[in-house]
Amino acid sequence: MSTSSVSKGCFVFKPSAKKKKKTSSLEDYFTVGCEVAETSEIRFRLCQDLWDKIKTDTEVLQDELNRKILDSLLDFTRKCSSTRQHGDWTSQMRASEIPTAALLLGVNIPDHDMTFQSLSDLLQQSVTPHVASVQAKECAALKYLMKRVLERLMGTDVTMDDDDDDEEEAASIQLHKSVHCSLGTLCDWYSTTTKKSKTGTPGKKRSSSVRDEQQQQPPVVIIFKDLEAFNPRVLQDFILICSRYIERLPLMFIFGIATSPSTIQHMLPHSVSSLLCIELFQSLSCTQHLATVIDKFILTHHFPFKLSSKVMQVLINIFLYHDFTVKNFIKGMQLALLEHFHSQPLSVLCCKKREALYNVMRLSHRDLERIRQLPSFKSYVEKQDPQEQADLLKDDTHLKDVCQKLIKDLHKYHKNYYPILRCLHSLTSSLPRYPLGKQIRELYLICLEKNVWENEDYQSAMKLLKMLAKDELIASLQRCAEILKCEKMKNALVQLEELLGKFQQLDTATAAETAPSVEESFTSPVKNLQKKTDLFQLQKTLLEMNESRRSKKLSPFEVLRDEALEFIDSLVKNHLSLPESQTLNEVCYYSSSATVRRHINATPRTSIRAALSSPYYYLQNDSLKAEDGSVSNAAPDICIAYKLHLECGRLINLFDWLEAYTTVVSAAEGNDPDSENFGKVDEVKHARFIRAVSELEFLGFIKCTKQKTDHVARLTWGGC
Repeated sequence: MSTSSVSKGCFVFKPSAKKKKKTSSLEDYFTVGCEVAETSEIRFRLCQDLWDKIKTDTEVLQDELNRKILDSLLDFTRKCSSTRQHGDWTSQMRASEIPTAALLLGVNIPDHDMTFQSLSDLLQQSVTPHVASVQAKECAALKYLMKRVLERLMGTDVTMDDDDDDEEEAASIQLHKSVHCSLGTLCDWYSTTTKKSKTGTPGKKRSSSVRDEQQQQPPVVIIFKDLEAFNPRVLQDFILICSRYIERLPLMFIFGIATSPSTIQHMLPHSVSSLLCIELFQSLSCTQHLATVIDKFILTHHFPFKLSSKVMQVLINIFLYHDFTVKNFIKGMQLALLEHFHSQPLSVLCCKKREALYNVMRLSHRDLERIRQLPSFKSYVEKQDPQEQADLLKDDTHLKDVCQKLIKDLHKYHKNYYPILRCLHSLTSSLPRYPLGKQIRELYLICLEKNVWENEDYQSAMKLLKMLAKDELIASLQRCAEILKCEKMKNALVQLEELLGKFQQLDTATAAETAPSVEESFTSPVKNLQKKTDLFQLQKTLLEMNESRRSKKLSPFEVLRDEALEFIDSLVKNHLSLPESQTLNEVCYYSSSATVRRHINATPRTSIRAALSSPYYYLQNDSLKAEDGSVSNAAPDICIAYKLHLECGRLINLFDWLEAYTTVVSAAEGNDPDSENFGKVDEVKHARFIRAVSELEFLGFIKCTKQKTDHVARLTWGGC
């Protein structure tokens, strides 16, 4: 086979003697480089528990969110199977049509795996044991697609004849036992399997229920996970072949579509798409999925680990502007969780309240000194009287008692924070132009960055709330009452229910209390305008009207409305203060956004260039130390070749490059520059150079060019 690579070769690796490898546990990896090894075991356990909780709850949440769409798909497969077995197949669809479910999932590709896994499990549990899932990357040709389908349906290995490349590739597939394997063989296997299931229970009276009939002739479901990535020609040929066996084999297709349903029309001509009976299914949007995840893991006091505003903003920006993938958002949360427990010794207090209070009493003197160095604790100490300051800074026992109180206050703060946040979002999410955001995550970010009541948008929202109609305001306050009731905030709930009771009493008030008296109606300035008057009298009357408007008393509803909004404002100011203002917030909040961004939004090109330009920082070998802008002649071959290629132009002469490389390597070997063999190319140096050049080509720094046979083209410009 031809190749465009600079080098060609065959490499043989001899099997080494089997050695017992020492396997390291997860705790060992966590402990390496972990600050304060004394508490690393406790921190690892806490981290592992939270990690497992995220994983378990995410899977449950995914199933709950996809329950509706999965149930619809299950009903679709049952309906098609029942229609076929009751003889209504030709009445509802043509005999050659294959029932197909077009599942529109969205562009968040990494999230699809969990959806298809749940779908496969549910199909196998309640509809049919014959389910096969295929991906485009493993089905480049028709024979590979057929091979994957047969292997996953029949549960056996399939070998192929590589010499046959015509359109009838399906007929060239052979089983290990020299059995001709095609869809015809699959039909025979299916018939044999269903007969075994029928005769497996002799003497049992046959039931006429649909479920029993489905068990006797279950459908064969093939799931195409990423339809857009499939070769259209391969897909067309496969559908054409399957349509010929639809009378013998109850096939069903499920297409996973990331973009638009029109993809089917673009990939399949009418002659092929007409063989499919397609029904469209729409899954939940990824933004709704993200909102549910944030509500489950972040906007709750049951999950002790918290993200700062900058880290939260990084994860949300990556989601909104890069991949729309909830799976990657959760991975970012897990990364922040791991970094927090690995780098923060006081994360031993990031747990449930009872365990945190117990861990406080187990803190060593070194840990207590770390508490004294926390910025939030320093601010707390500055507010105390001199005697209390001395006790906090010198008495460890007293400090532990105070820390227990501060931990209780921190948990109480979180317990009250999120219900009030939800109440504020419930009140403002339907206002015009959404001054505090339409999604609760937007309001949460505002509250994390600064005191929300100091924001101009908050003042605008409160003004808009005063303009709400009576029914709208009462409905919003009732939603707040339901939130407070669910979160068990009794004191705030009692006061809010009293206000709602006063609103209800307004409806029963008599109209006579608000109607103007008879004398007032005759002496009002408006009535006087109807009389004949001169310019002076008109001006006087208008001034009286203006003064009456200014001195007009508020109606009972307006008074009650202002009282309700003042109550909401007081709740916001009491409970939505900044997390940084809470003492010991550092034990729960992770704030290193740069670390998260570096790990998630990696820049491999920059890292590769840095490694090739400064190998010392990666290999930690003193002989590799060099001045800025230079590379030691003892550096790896690829580093030397990379440095030399930076000195060349667009085209690099391989022979000149080899000579320069040989000169540098000869100097590194300590050869005399005046000797005859200095800088001479031998087989070893030539092989090392070719290997370094091949590695640079693999990394994308150079490529072969047809302009000159002994040259390569440089693909990158500029160094680190």
